[in-house]
Amino acid sequence: MHVFGLTGGIASGKSTVSRMLRELGARVLDADVLAREVVEPGTPGLKRIDERFPGVVGPDGRLDRVKLGAHIFANAEERAALNAIVHPEVRALFLQKLQALEAEGVTHAVYDVPLLIETGLHTAMEGVAVVWVPREVQKARLMTRDGLLADQAEARLQAQMPLDDKRAHATWVIDNSGAPEATRPQVEAVWRAMLAHG
Repeated sequence: MHVFGLTGGIASGKSTVSRMLRELGARVLDADVLAREVVEPGTPGLKRIDERFPGVVGPDGRLDRVKLGAHIFANAEERAALNAIVHPEVRALFLQKLQALEAEGVTHAVYDVPLLIETGLHTAMEGVAVVWVPREVQKARLMTRDGLLADQAEARLQAQMPLDDKRAHATWVIDNSGAPEATRPQVEAVWRAMLAHG
């Protein structure tokens, strides 16, 4: 099984590129979706979160993300404790999903991970596609999308690894600063390159 990474940054258009890859026939595993699945009611992940962070599971048995977020937001130690629970669960589910794809006869898959490079996961991929836009475009899109003021958008960008730094780890860079019609041929070329592996 050939596995490739897809990453980007806030308001870079990674979701758009992910959708285009799916339209081209790529099987895309989304780390954010997996992270939600491992904390569904009845999962070992949710049980461990409930034990470690009392009060974050609501009366309906579901994770109260707002409560959990408020608890870990300003506390790096608590965030690390949460990651120590969630990341291994996500990894196990990812491997399980890969095996299922392999059993279906799928030979190439794309793993869409926002923090692919920050977590060092990119080193396990056969290639990495980074969705890139110039910083000023990223900031403007973020302000428009989330209704943020310039300093609020700036603070969110400061909290992430800059796209220019991510670019240094890329096998392929998808420049998403133009219209979707300009992005699509790049995505098609990257998918062809991925399929050429193996």
